[in-house]
Amino acid sequence: MSASDERPDWPEPLAEADLEALDRFLRAHAGEDDLLLDGVHGLLTAIGIGPQPAVPDEWLPEVLHEPFADEEEGRRILGLLARLNESVELELESDSYEPILGEVELDDGDTALSAHGWCEGFSRGVDLRARVWESRLGADSQLTELLGPIMALAVEEGVFSTDADFAPLSEQEYEDCLNQLPQAVTAVAHYWQEVPPTDDELASATAPGPDGEGPRRRRGGRWVH
Repeated sequence: MSASDERPDWPEPLAEADLEALDRFLRAHAGEDDLLLDGVHGLLTAIGIGPQPAVPDEWLPEVLHEPFADEEEGRRILGLLARLNESVELELESDSYEPILGEVELDDGDTALSAHGWCEGFSRGVDLRARVWESRLGADSQLTELLGPIMALAVEEGVFSTDADFAPLSEQEYEDCLNQLPQAVTAVAHYWQEVPPTDDELASATAPGPDGEGPRRRRGGRWVH
């Protein structure tokens, strides 16, 4: 069974045990540049708060990269991903969003939260509607301001490059940005609801590129302001 087979219904959100099961699957099948659970959560967050929705056929290729072992595994993993997506949607609707973040081991053996994976996933979600995001970021500084904590973390983690002057974050500033993520995500979601993409922005998003193909995917990410 492949990721493009029939999708399950979107059932109830995930419990902690479900998140752990999905995390184990992703870790067991992840290559060097593949998303783990925090990255998938960032991906679904960018889609959920962005200018246009994206169907599973668009974002699943960012998550699943090989056939499932069998039909049962396919149903189980697709179901977990569907419920994770619904969890993000429900948290956004209720203004109760909380990011799933990774952990890194410190020199003293302790651990600290890391936004790297989440930011990488978020960047890939932005990639799916890159032209609309870039058009609006270039025209409205308010959106850039609302994305401030996300941009700062993404630049700090090397996920995005930018022409803007971002000084390296101190440990306290990094922690502050992590704490501001829920507020930033909610604010950006409200922004796109209140100021949806224009017809011209939507037309440019689907216009063929110079080679006659559809819009090209970006990789590595780049904020335009």
